[in-house]
Amino acid sequence: MPDPSAAETWSPATTAVTAGRPPHEPDRPLNHPITMASTYGATGDLEYGRYGNPTWSAFEEALGALEGGRCLAFSSGLATVATVLDLVGQGATVVAPRHAYNGTVMQVADLEARGRLTARLVDVTDTEAVAKACDDAALVWLESPTNPALELADIQTIARVAHDAGAYVVVDNTFATPLRQRPLTMGADVVVHSATKYLAGHGDAMLGALVTADDQLYDVLKGRRDLVGAIPGTLEAWLALRGLRTLHLRVERAESNARDLAERLRAHRAVSEVRYPGFGGIVSIVLDGGPDAADRLVRSTSLWVHATSLGGVESTLERRRRWKSEPATIPDALVRLSVGVEDVEDLWADLERALEVVDT
Repeated sequence: MPDPSAAETWSPATTAVTAGRPPHEPDRPLNHPITMASTYGATGDLEYGRYGNPTWSAFEEALGALEGGRCLAFSSGLATVATVLDLVGQGATVVAPRHAYNGTVMQVADLEARGRLTARLVDVTDTEAVAKACDDAALVWLESPTNPALELADIQTIARVAHDAGAYVVVDNTFATPLRQRPLTMGADVVVHSATKYLAGHGDAMLGALVTADDQLYDVLKGRRDLVGAIPGTLEAWLALRGLRTLHLRVERAESNARDLAERLRAHRAVSEVRYPGFGGIVSIVLDGGPDAADRLVRSTSLWVHATSLGGVESTLERRRRWKSEPATIPDALVRLSVGVEDVEDLWADLERALEVVDT
């Protein structure tokens, strides 16, 4: 057996490959099998299918090791968001980004409309303004980079101020992944993921997850998952764990492609603005010709896929304001590019051809 203490010194890439595996013993499988079970023998640790599953546990162990805490998997990213927002008491204040994952923005707006909470929407790049908004808040929600504006927040400073005000701090780490950012080490109480995206990475699994290093908070959140039943599918958890094994390779390739494409796009006459935070595989561009030009662009590619999801091996693009719920402060001609792992020259050739159609 390998020395368990050695895992503490392994890089995130090695952790992604090794965490959550069965012990190295003769005739044990290298990977945890898919356990299809709704019922277990009584008086054990599991008891019932809503409370746990060995396949979930393997995924949770791996992601927890990467983020530096204890993980809970959920049926979707939005189920995770809803569970965390449920921590907030009746009428309490939630500080949230004005630009964020559309589902998060919609959930916050829905809860405010029903009188469940009071929302303060902020520009996460304005650290001073966010700090002021934290006064008497119960929860501070951050994205960095934000979706789809790709703005960066000073997580460490905001977390310190929020804790001084008595608020929990939650960071959606879907875009950065634990390979580029570990919010728990920066003061966050909870990290959330749409595991559908980079973690699973192949466009075939719907899954959400959260990670916390606070055992008491973990127990509360697991209790909510048990009670509400927002549990992951066994196959989805298995697929996400399989995808996680190559996370570092996919992120490295997508990031390399994204950096290259961002530079080329900055020089193209049809593009008025390029937003890229310097890491990760998401690039947002604003087209000179307005929303009609953006719509023509997404219809004119053949390799790039017009789709609303992101973080997979395949490259996708979308004009975000086609969704009526997207904030009006997002430019109408903004196109979000999720750069995949294809050959960058093929990606550019296809994108350049589409941009020429737009520019004529």
